[in-house]
Order: sequence, then C-alpha cells, then structure tokens
Amino acid sequence: MTAPQLGTLTWTPAHEHPDLLGAPVAAALPGLSGPAWVAAIDDDAADTAAFTDVYGVPAAASANCVVVAARRAGETTLAACLVLATTRADVNGLVRRHLGARKASFAPQDVAVAESGMAYGGITPVGLPASWPVLVDAAVAASELVVIGSGTRGSKLAVSGAVLAALPGAVVLDGLGQPLD
Repeated sequence: MTAPQLGTLTWTPAHEHPDLLGAPVAAALPGLSGPAWVAAIDDDAADTAAFTDVYGVPAAASANCVVVAARRAGETTLAACLVLATTRADVNGLVRRHLGARKASFAPQDVAVAESGMAYGGITPVGLPASWPVLVDAAVAASELVVIGSGTRGSKLAVSGAVLAALPGAVVLDGLGQPLD
C-alpha cells in the first residue's frame, strides 16, 4: 500500500500505530472494509480551520463528524453526521426527519465525549457504539480519500469514502451537507 499524499503530513498505516488512536478507533480498525492511514498532528491544530492552515490539507479533503441528539416522545437517540468540511450538517431538516425526531440538535460536549469514548475535536465515525446511526453525506461517500478524526486530538485518519459508507450503521444521504452560510 502506498501512503497517501495529503498536505504536509506523513501518513502511515493506522494499524501500525494504535498509540495514535482513541481506544474505540483502534479496536474498530480490523473491521474496516479498506485501509486507514494515520498522521500525528499538534493537538492545537485538531480543529478544521487550524488543521487546514497548518498542514495544507484542503478543506474539501476533510470531513467533520458531529454528534446529534435526536428527541422524540422523551427518548433521545445519538447519531453521528459526517459531512465535508466545506459544508454543515442539515441537523434541523434532513437529520431530524431521517431519525424520525421531533427535535434534533448538537449533543452537549460532555455527552458526546462520554458516550463515544473519544476526545472532543477528535470524534470520528470509526469505532462509535453500534447502536448509533452514522449518517454520511453522499459527497463524503464519493470521496477517494478523506481526512477524519482519530478519536484523539493528536492525530487524523485518512480513509476512502467507500470505507466510511460501509461502517456499521452507516446510511448515505444526499444533501446531508449544506453549503456554509
């Protein structure tokens, strides 16, 4: 396998560096349908804007994972939404309707961290609890290679959109990612 060329980062096979990954992510790697690459980054550059500036990875090659809390009849369902960094997730429209919720909003940070077992700013769809729906924007699923979180703020993963679309609980949705205002 040839390492990807994305920005100024040095990418290595993720399975060779579980120390760079959140525990749930490392545990999920063997179940992926294709290769995953990891690159160490500075914790302070984990957020998308800083990451693209510091490492030269285009925002169009990065995807953000947001955790959504969907509520209906007193029940809350947590779900992950994966959209290109050049877009925002349509939480109050498509996500709410897809999950059959009366109300959907971003999950509180402490809930997202506790329930995912991952660091805030590094939450990724790889290794999330099996009960969570993973909603993947069609543009992410069509990407040859996309950079996502690794479960920690100290690294990033690079995987194909097809690998993300094949995750347990994944559903590919057209229009999940909406243009930034």
